[in-house]
Amino acid sequence: MGSKAKKVYECSSCGYESPTWEGKCPSCKSWNSFLEVQKFKEKKTDAAREAIIKGYQREGNASKPILIQKVETGKTTRFVTNDEELNRVLGGGIVAGSVILVGGQPGVGKSTLLLQLALQNNLTVLYVSGEESEEQIKLRANRIQSGNKACYLYTNVSTDAIIKEAIKIKPQILIIDSIQTLSSPIVDSIPGSISQIRECAYELQRFAKESGVTVFIIGHITKDGNIAGPKILEHIVDTVLQFEGDVNYAFRVLRTTKNRFGSTDEIGIYEMIQSGLRTVSNPSELFLRQGDHSLSGSAISATLEGLRPMLIEVQALVSTAVYGTPQRSSTGFDLRRLSMLLAVLEKRGGFAFGHNDIFLNIAGGIKVNDPSLDLSIIAALLSSLEDSPIEEGICFAGEVGLSGEIRSVNKLEQRIQEADRLGFKRMFISKYNTRGMDLNRYSIEISKIGKVEELYNELFV
Repeated sequence: MGSKAKKVYECSSCGYESPTWEGKCPSCKSWNSFLEVQKFKEKKTDAAREAIIKGYQREGNASKPILIQKVETGKTTRFVTNDEELNRVLGGGIVAGSVILVGGQPGVGKSTLLLQLALQNNLTVLYVSGEESEEQIKLRANRIQSGNKACYLYTNVSTDAIIKEAIKIKPQILIIDSIQTLSSPIVDSIPGSISQIRECAYELQRFAKESGVTVFIIGHITKDGNIAGPKILEHIVDTVLQFEGDVNYAFRVLRTTKNRFGSTDEIGIYEMIQSGLRTVSNPSELFLRQGDHSLSGSAISATLEGLRPMLIEVQALVSTAVYGTPQRSSTGFDLRRLSMLLAVLEKRGGFAFGHNDIFLNIAGGIKVNDPSLDLSIIAALLSSLEDSPIEEGICFAGEVGLSGEIRSVNKLEQRIQEADRLGFKRMFISKYNTRGMDLNRYSIEISKIGKVEELYNELFV
């Protein structure tokens, strides 16, 4: 006779179980997150779990208590890949035995990114797909320049079978596409369920730590932009990478949200082309204005993405509201912060935006949260309102406060160096941001301002 099913309710956010349905999860405080699931008695005991992973432990890897003074550092093994952007994001290369979770929207290029990693490096790689057939993967691989003869494809969804094959092949990198398709024989539930994702992640993590194989896991995301599955999935892995980008644009941003072996301040930038993803070593030239430079409503911002300075174009359109209620639209920038900047311009500067439609766009389809973007947005809005273009060769870096003051921003010298390197002639910054700086060593002219009214007088009077 089969195991008798038990009906329970499970939180889709954190995996908390309850015998009855609850509106709010006691564990993670999420609302309406409980789903009814059928629980069976586990077919396999802890001894069976041990049997599944037996055989891949590295010799002499048994863990024993050790005094912290005797722990040796600097022995972390890294693989430096041919992908400079991936190396940058991971902190200098791939750490052996680490577990890396890659999330992103459908179609953004997660599978392409990891397939390129498998094909363009001289490493032994096992690429496991539960979503595509071997022929489909081969068709994508044909578009990518391949120089690796030790890349194995395997289409299976059982973690038991995957680990057994990995033990035979002994790869340096194991790629899972995707965690939502896997199932463990230890758990009696459908693939993609909270318990399956959690158990499969635990098995892959233990396999990586015991064998020294680096595991890349592709994860789907929810409509809110979070990794689908229990939140514990992000706690299990060593590194969480978010692959971002509008599918209607060619540019992609690889961002680190967690990294146990490096900084979370680095980003990698790619361009999607016919043959795959191309690394972008100089992003400033891609995001700067294209076409006629004598148009109003355009300003250049010296921003910082993580530790990486780059110059991007901000576009604004201010027009008379035709339908009565003015529209406010923003692409790539927080709409609430745009509303705050408009209120500052009206209250502190006396500029009439209340009866106008406002449209704001960050060129290139990227999203920017850097506060230093405020000054360039103010400049673009005023340029469109006055229908007067900003002189070519000018860029901006400054945060705008509620009193209309221009506040200082961090890492200003890196921003100035990037603007100077790209040949800009003049840069507007906060007058409170120059303490202890030698501005004479730059060929670019630095204009120091303290209020939004001063910016208007400098540009349009």
